[in-house]
Amino acid sequence: MNWSLSPANIFAASPIVPVMVIENLADAIPMTQALAAGGITVYEITLRTPVALDAIKLIRESLPEALVGVGTVLNPAQYDAAAKAGAQFAISPGATPNLLKYGSQHDIPLIPGIATASEIMAACELGYDHMKFFPAEANGGATMLKSLAAPLSHVSFCPTGGITAENVCHYLALSCVATVGGTWMLPTQAIKAQDWKTITQKSLEATALVRHLRS
Repeated sequence: MNWSLSPANIFAASPIVPVMVIENLADAIPMTQALAAGGITVYEITLRTPVALDAIKLIRESLPEALVGVGTVLNPAQYDAAAKAGAQFAISPGATPNLLKYGSQHDIPLIPGIATASEIMAACELGYDHMKFFPAEANGGATMLKSLAAPLSHVSFCPTGGITAENVCHYLALSCVATVGGTWMLPTQAIKAQDWKTITQKSLEATALVRHLRS
């Protein structure tokens, strides 16, 4: 890979990577600022809404200090569109051979989603060593990840999917976990109400918890 930004630096930049589903473009900046005020500095904007690419572009232009990535990347076309919009990294829910090969040969880091040992091995064969364990809780949680990582100790993971303040401790106890992805600091009702103070407070609580567990 000839990426200018390494996945290791992305994982190290923030104790939590919030999975942001932005329905309204007007929410993009205040939502990101609320997370930033809570100590979260890396952002995954999912391609689940029509405004996702516009949100990435807006955040990159308005908040140049933010480390903005794109999530739910399913194919090379989406990878290219996100990179063009300004995404600094891409995260996929799975790891097809086509997407793995494409990401390894192009500009922004790809963090592939995996759920099995075979998927990890396939990604490793193409040079990947930072991956997303997804959906974490549905795939056996921290116990499963510990087992998967045991023979693949050079790989670092960001578990995502079902991570909460109550179970994050199980993941952070694993040496293979570099950061975690989650949404518990982004309550749907707070977003709908544009209650950014609540999101900042929950982000402060989440980052404090993660740092305490890692200390």
